[in-house]
Amino acid sequence: MATSDKTAQIDRARLAELTVVEAQRLDERTKGSSEMYTRAAGVLSGGVASSYQLRDPWPIYLSHGQGPKVWDVDDNELWDFHNGFGSMVQGHAHPAIGAAVAERYAQGTHFAAPTEDAIAVGAELRKRFKLPKWRYTNSGSEATMDAIRIARAHTGRTDVLKIFGSYHGHHDTVMVSIGVAFDEIGPREHPQSIPYGAGIPQSTVDHVHAIHFNDAEGMERRIAELDAEGRKPACVIMEAAMMNLGVVLPEEGYLQAVRDICTRHGVVLIFDEVKTGICIAAGGAIEKFGVEPDLVTLAKALGGGLPVGAIGGSEEVMACVEDGSVYQVGTYNGNPLGMAAARASLLEVMTPEAYARLDHLNDRILTGCSGVVAEFGLPGYAVGIGSKGCVTFSPTKVVDYETFKANQDADLCDLAWLFNLNRGIFMTPGREEEWTLSVTHTDEAVDAYVACFREMAQALTS
Repeated sequence: MATSDKTAQIDRARLAELTVVEAQRLDERTKGSSEMYTRAAGVLSGGVASSYQLRDPWPIYLSHGQGPKVWDVDDNELWDFHNGFGSMVQGHAHPAIGAAVAERYAQGTHFAAPTEDAIAVGAELRKRFKLPKWRYTNSGSEATMDAIRIARAHTGRTDVLKIFGSYHGHHDTVMVSIGVAFDEIGPREHPQSIPYGAGIPQSTVDHVHAIHFNDAEGMERRIAELDAEGRKPACVIMEAAMMNLGVVLPEEGYLQAVRDICTRHGVVLIFDEVKTGICIAAGGAIEKFGVEPDLVTLAKALGGGLPVGAIGGSEEVMACVEDGSVYQVGTYNGNPLGMAAARASLLEVMTPEAYARLDHLNDRILTGCSGVVAEFGLPGYAVGIGSKGCVTFSPTKVVDYETFKANQDADLCDLAWLFNLNRGIFMTPGREEEWTLSVTHTDEAVDAYVACFREMAQALTS
């Protein structure tokens, strides 16, 4: 992480002016998306397949992608740093994955029965993540849902401890304490448990307790308090490699402290690596930080563009699945097409050479963005790990959700997204998101990103 020695005050009027100009420019460039939105709104609720695809006045509809680029329905060509919310670290339409899926398709697409590729994928995941037993799902939400159920069955307990502000999918148990306004977070020692949107029973919310990232002492204190109330949690579920608020890295020693706390108290430790597993290292946080959880959840990049999720666990914790106590089920679990794609991705695409390339690219983009921050005195810093990174628009280091909400400049994030899109850089929208590189990205792509960032900095400060 690099911060600026001189921090300029952002002219809010200039920022607002640029935002209006860039929004109008984007609207002019995306008339095809506007027309498609009108059609979509007639059949899709809100005109999209997922609420995270919404955007005012209309979403940007894409038509196709190849390698590190995507094209929208207006034929705007874009370097893809969005990569499907981090799913496409392999790049779009990778030939090795395409060949595997085509070969599998000719042999039959779905049986709801085991196939050999499921064994090959499990063996590779066991090698990478150091956990012996695996099961499959079709999404990250399913993976975290099943992992929590397994933890509850293993411990015989109901309550769950999660990190305040972390998103773990869209099932009820984890749709708690996400996207909360700063003044609603609550006291540091006991942050609020608040449902994320409507339709989540309060009875479910009451079983979920939030603690802050990078606060091992707070975690142990909360476990002890709940234990004294007869409510010791079944598990702690957390993003380990980075909290996805842009990129918030674990402080030195934090993950090992969490591991030790969970071991002491007999609480199952779940690393949610849906967004980071495969993306930051071959073995995710387990490889990067040398700390082993009881369960790990994977999805997104695992399927190489197909919907594949997985749960890995220790022999002890996964025993309740193996003996039939927990029904970990799903008609499409281990689908042959998904397994073929995952096998090709793991064995042919995400190789040691691929991770070396990602490290090179991320070093280059972080160095470039840090240089822009320093040159123009922006209130922020560049930070990243593996294929992930971002510029955090905060004058102070963000270590958890509380410091994120207190310091990060949401308006500047919105301008950056518009500025990027109008200059051929496709990024995830919102202040919580980060870039994801792919193995098909080039120095040219990275330099285009940095050049766009520099142009925005110059426009803001001139």
